[in-house]
Parts: sequence; C-alpha cells; structure tokens
Amino acid sequence: MTIKSTRRQFLKATAATGAAISAFSIVGCATGPNVVVIGGGFGGSTAARYVKKFGPNMNVTLIEPKTSYTTCPFSNAYLGGLVDFKYITHTYDGLVADGINVVHDTVSGVDANTKSVTLAGGQVLNYDRLIVSPGIDFKWDVPGYTEETSAKIPHAWKAGDQTKLLKSQLEAMKDGGVVIICPPKDPFRCPPGPYERASMIAHYLKTNKPKSKVLILDRKDKFSKQGLFVEGWGKVYGKMVEWVSSAQGGTVESIDAANMTVKAEFDAHKGAVINFIPNQVAGALAHSAGLTNDKGWCPVNLSTFESTIIAGVHVIGDASIAPGMPKSGNAANSQAKACAWAVVQMLNGATTVDAPMTSNTCWSLISPDYGIHVSAVWQGNDKEFVSISGGVSGSNLPDATRKMEAEFAPGWYKNIVKDTWNV
Repeated sequence: MTIKSTRRQFLKATAATGAAISAFSIVGCATGPNVVVIGGGFGGSTAARYVKKFGPNMNVTLIEPKTSYTTCPFSNAYLGGLVDFKYITHTYDGLVADGINVVHDTVSGVDANTKSVTLAGGQVLNYDRLIVSPGIDFKWDVPGYTEETSAKIPHAWKAGDQTKLLKSQLEAMKDGGVVIICPPKDPFRCPPGPYERASMIAHYLKTNKPKSKVLILDRKDKFSKQGLFVEGWGKVYGKMVEWVSSAQGGTVESIDAANMTVKAEFDAHKGAVINFIPNQVAGALAHSAGLTNDKGWCPVNLSTFESTIIAGVHVIGDASIAPGMPKSGNAANSQAKACAWAVVQMLNGATTVDAPMTSNTCWSLISPDYGIHVSAVWQGNDKEFVSISGGVSGSNLPDATRKMEAEFAPGWYKNIVKDTWNV
C-alpha cells in the first residue's frame, strides 16, 4: 500500500514536544531500521535528532570525528570580542541523551552495494538509509595559497583552531595595520559571512586599534545584503572599512605569505593580518563516496534529498545542490528536518514524499548594537526551492530598530543550537 506523506504531517511532527524523544531514549536498543548519519554539524546532528524524533524505533548512529563542534555562526562575534570561544563550542552529550549512538571516528569508506560504512578504527556499520552532511572543502586554486599557507594566513571558514589563529593575529597586530579579507567566488558557505566578519573585525579595531583599517578584496561584484552592509559600515565605521569589487580590481591573483602581500588585478596590498577564504566545493567525503558532479557539489532529489547519483544515500547541508537556498547553518538545519521526515516515511513504506518547505534566517551583526537580517521560506519542486515568503531588513531604519535586530541574533543562535545539539 502506498503511504503518501504530506506537508501537514511533516509540520505537525516537527512541532511535537521533546517528551516523546525522552520517553523512547530510556528504552533499550531500538529494533527498527538502521539509519547512519555522517557529519556532526548543523545538518548531520539535526538529521540524527529528527530521525529519532519522527521514528523512535529507528537505530540512529551519528559518526563525527570531533568530540565537540565549533560553529561558524557567531564565530565572527568571537573575533569581534563579543563572546568567548566556549560560547560557540558544543558537545554531543545531548544527542546521546536522545538515544542516538554517537561514534567519534573517521569514515574510511562507503559501500553503496553492501549498504555499509567502514570507519578508520575498523568498525563496519550497516545501514538501511545513509544521510551524509560533509560540509565543505577548499579549492587551493590561487597561487601561493595552500593548506600549509593557511597556518600563517588563516581562512577561518571551518571554525575551530583557524578561528583562534585569526583572533590571536588580530590581538597581536599593531595599531595602524591593515586587515585584508578576501571573500571567495559563489557558491560558498554563508554568503553574508565575510562581510559580517569585516564588520566584527572593524568593531574590534575601532575599540582597541582605531588607526587600523579593514580592506575587502572581493572576487565578486555584488554580495548578500550589500546595501545594508555598506550603509552600516558608513554609519558605524566611517572609512575604516573599504570594499573593492572584482570590477574595481579586487580579484586576488596570488598570495605571498612570506611578505604578507596580496597581489590583486591592479595592485599589491600588504596586510598586517590576511584572512583569505578559498573557493569551495563539497566536503572530501562526498567526493570519495562518488556523490559529486563535475562541479564538485552533490545533486539531490529535492523532495527527499536523496542523491541522484547513489540510491539510498541522502546529502544535506552545504554540500548539496538545493537551487534557491543559500549554504548556511540554518538552511542545513531546515534541510535536515525535511530529509529526516522523508527517510522515516520511506523506511515505513512510503513510495512518494511531497517536496518539502524549508526556511532560513540569517542575522548579521555590523556592531553590537547594529543588526540586519534576511529570512525566507521556500517550497520545493522538481527543479528548485521557490521563495514563498520572507524579507530583508529595511534601509535607513532608526538606531533603536537596528539595536533590536542585534538583540534578536543571540536568541536565534541559542534556539538553533538547542534544536541541533540539544544543549
């Protein structure tokens, strides 16, 4: 018999209380199908939690090498001195409490024929459905910038030690220095991120090293929330922040790490601190598992997030191709819920699953008292996610409104962290 899941069922299920999870997590080992999730970020951890929530009888295993996860969201606030490192770092204890088997190991192989995942430690996990949330990796395609170079010129686009390195360099630089930020080409993780980073670094400099400057050398001619960022920079920082578009000569041609110099199209720029963010592709696991296309990203069925290359494997988050949606932590969290719902329905015998509704909200801090945002709700179809509602902060708003938006940002972060890791 065909079981057709509906959006009404999905929304009702996602609104269910956490009591059901707690009740089932105290029962012994589940007896249902095996769902393995690889990657413990916003996508993978949310998927693991919601598979267990939608299907309490499912055996859910999350594989993640690290014992704690440091988020890119609010890492810019850490660079700006607004929060400490502990604030953006979270453990997996909450997922264990939910009844999820959390394994801290590295995946060495995925075999779609035997439906198994092999770990570096030798363990082999069989699955009925596999969810992969591998995040991003980098294209080392700019002369002079390599993985080794990033030890001196951090990208800080995978939060953790790189974020700490960039923060320490900002603290060590002399007043009057130039901080150069080089955003990547599209598509990349968190489209407004480099520009919020420029804002938060400018806040740190204005507070501690007011003779310094932020120079953004961009490989693009436009960026997310551009008008709002430019307006905010002018109002809060004056001429401290300068943005150079690709057309104006912002495209980086090479990096000279020894001399801390960025060679752009028209000029060479020397920085006291350089934050170079490489162009991006899906995470390495997606490539080794054969889930990527010739552009380095993972094509999926937009109703279920099942790979169109390998059956039985679902790809969510930054690595997936979800036309219309940005690559962001909030988007990954939303995709994970839709994917979890589809996986449980399919394992329960459904032959069709409606295209999901997904959402994203992105708060950006220009200063501690100046926030902006963009939000959207999408309806999926066979080809793309189409925005059906949402909006962006208005321009020339009163200071009180900007402050209110800045105050909303920590609340958003607290809620999504709770939803993702149960912390």
